Amino acid sequence: MKTTSSELGVLDIPKLLLKQSIPASIGILFMSINILIDTIFVGQWIGSLAIAAVSVVLPITFLISSLGMAIGIGGSSIISRALGAGNKEKALTTFGNQLMITLTLALASVLVGYFFSHEILLLFGANGDIKAPAHEFFLPVLLGVPFLALCMMGNTVIRAEGKPKFAMYAMIIPAFGNIILDVVFIKILNLGMFGAALATSISYFLCFVFILWFFVFKSELKIRSKYLLLNTAIVREITSLGFVTFARQGVVALLSIILNHILFIHGGEHSVAVYGIISRMLMFALFPILGVTQGFIPIAGYNYGAKKFDRVSQSISISIKWAAFLATLIFIVIVIFAKPIVSVFTTDAKIIEETPSALRWVFGASPIIAIQLIGAAYFQAAGKAIPALLLTLTKQGFFLIPLVLVLPHYFGIFGVWISFPIADVLSTLVTAIFLKREMNVKLKPIENGL
Repeated sequence: MKTTSSELGVLDIPKLLLKQSIPASIGILFMSINILIDTIFVGQWIGSLAIAAVSVVLPITFLISSLGMAIGIGGSSIISRALGAGNKEKALTTFGNQLMITLTLALASVLVGYFFSHEILLLFGANGDIKAPAHEFFLPVLLGVPFLALCMMGNTVIRAEGKPKFAMYAMIIPAFGNIILDVVFIKILNLGMFGAALATSISYFLCFVFILWFFVFKSELKIRSKYLLLNTAIVREITSLGFVTFARQGVVALLSIILNHILFIHGGEHSVAVYGIISRMLMFALFPILGVTQGFIPIAGYNYGAKKFDRVSQSISISIKWAAFLATLIFIVIVIFAKPIVSVFTTDAKIIEETPSALRWVFGASPIIAIQLIGAAYFQAAGKAIPALLLTLTKQGFFLIPLVLVLPHYFGIFGVWISFPIADVLSTLVTAIFLKREMNVKLKPIENGL
């Protein structure tokens, strides 16, 4: 049966959330497995310094490609609400403008990254012995970033149309491609960091080819030249909402800069490698919570646009409960199996000794993060840029970065790890206050309990 966006406004919320979240979770799982296996291959076949180098480079490339994610999420919020309100013309104009903005910004960012690669890598923490492998990895990956940006933009639009399975396929294809190419370029051809980078860039291109095929043959939103002309009002709305996502990625990049430098100062290259493993686990282990969040966004956006506020309220409550349950299970697994998990990444005895405890601390408050993630996602889906921005920046910007700057002076490396659960608790409390007020005043919820 053909899936249409109108289903977002009529299907039972639990059934709809499953329909949206399961493909999203599977897609994020494969993307996370891709990053995880990539890190394992790099660590086992090249060395622990290579993990540190990847940890320096990936935040840079993700920052650039997050331009596409930001434009995608900002525009998809408009598209979901426009489709909910029956305004197809606005949805088409928004999509065309998203394409032009993403392509222009991504290409400009790549040029800056190419001409200032040395300065950028140094800023992000390519210190000591990390510098050489980071340079080798950076430039080939940079060439694939425009394709990644377009993929991130397109993926969110596919979800806004109510076609989560195609969005899932778009995330699975590059994952398989990268894993296979890693084996070929690193293990068989022995190309080292250059091979790892080449595999990554080609996988981005494979994803782009699939996304392009979808919008040519399967999408309700067709690519038409007249919709590529920039509309000032649409561009302003896309960028105001998209800035929320880009600001979050900017803060994440700033956090990476601070962490890489502080970890290097207090513990050298191997401490940067420890965080490299932890950051990969954060991407991987939280995939079902992120999947629920991704599944929630188009449901909330469409029903908000259709003024079905009771359905929006119900989707918030159910999403938080499901995500909190999954996060608790993940926390239990991390606590019990921390050491075996770390041993998969490296044979370095020092890293294996130090990482499990740090991993447990970083995941310490994960059972409660669902409130923060769903709360921030709701305000963005509803087109409320200011509260969405504030809540999105709460964890990393308002709490985690200041804690990371202060606590290591008193507790050393342990101060870095303990900063994560403290920031999670504080940001969750702030988000809960905003979200509770919104549900009680604007949405008139059918379920009041968070």
